[in-house]
Amino acid sequence: MQQPYVNRINGPKGITTIEFFHPKHNSLPSAVLAELAKKITTAGQDDSVNVIILRSGGERTFCAGASFDELININDFETGKKFFSGFANVINACRKCPKLIIGRVQGKAVGGGVGVVSAVDYCFATQFASVKLSELNVGIGPFVVGPAVQRKIGLSAMSQLTINADEFKSANWALDKGLFAEVFDDAEAMDAAIDKLANYLANTNPEARAELKRIFWEGCENWDELLASRAEQSGRLVLSEFTKTALAKYK
Repeated sequence: MQQPYVNRINGPKGITTIEFFHPKHNSLPSAVLAELAKKITTAGQDDSVNVIILRSGGERTFCAGASFDELININDFETGKKFFSGFANVINACRKCPKLIIGRVQGKAVGGGVGVVSAVDYCFATQFASVKLSELNVGIGPFVVGPAVQRKIGLSAMSQLTINADEFKSANWALDKGLFAEVFDDAEAMDAAIDKLANYLANTNPEARAELKRIFWEGCENWDELLASRAEQSGRLVLSEFTKTALAKYK
C-alpha cells in the first residue's frame, strides 16, 4: 500500500505544486495536516514562488476529511484539541500565505476536505467533485472549518451543508455557491485550465498579487484565536458518549 505523503514540486515560472495523499481516500491524520501546513507556509515565504497549486494524489476522492483511525483513538481533551488544531493550522497557513493558491479538486470533498477547498483563493473542480459536511453524523460539527466555508459560500449555504450532513451536494451546486470557480467534465480539461491560469498569474505583478491576497482575507485577522477555540469545541465533543458510539461503527 502506498504511504501517506505531502510533496512540494517546484515548476517553471515559480509555479509550485503541493500535493497530499493518503491511501484511505486522502483522509487527513495529524502528521499529514502538520506537513501540509508547513509546506504551505514555507512556499509562501519563498521569494522564488509566484503561485501555489494545492492538490491531492490519486484520481478519485479529493479528501475524505478527518482520519477516522485517529478520531476513534482520541481519549482526552488535549489530544482532541491538538488533532482538530491541525485543520486550523492548514486553514491559517492558507490565509497567511502571501501567494495566491489555486485549488485542484478531482473528486469528492468531505468534512475537513471542504475546509481545505474553502481556504484556497481560486478553485477548479471536475463534475465528480461533490461536497459534504458530514460531521453531525458522528456527533460533532464543522466548527474549525466552518469559518472558512462560511467566508467562501455564505452562512445560508454553509448551514445547508452542515444541517443536511448525510447528503452530498453536486459540483454544480458548489459552483453556484462560489466554492468552485469553474467545473470541468474531466481532469484533463481542468488541468489545462489550471495551467493556463497559473502561467498567467506568474507573469503578473507580485506586489499586486500579495496586496490582493491581503484584501481577500480582510476581516479574518482573529482566526488564530477563533479557530483555536473551535478546535477546543470539537475536542470536547469528540469525547461525548454519542460521538464515541458513532465512531465505534467505523472500527
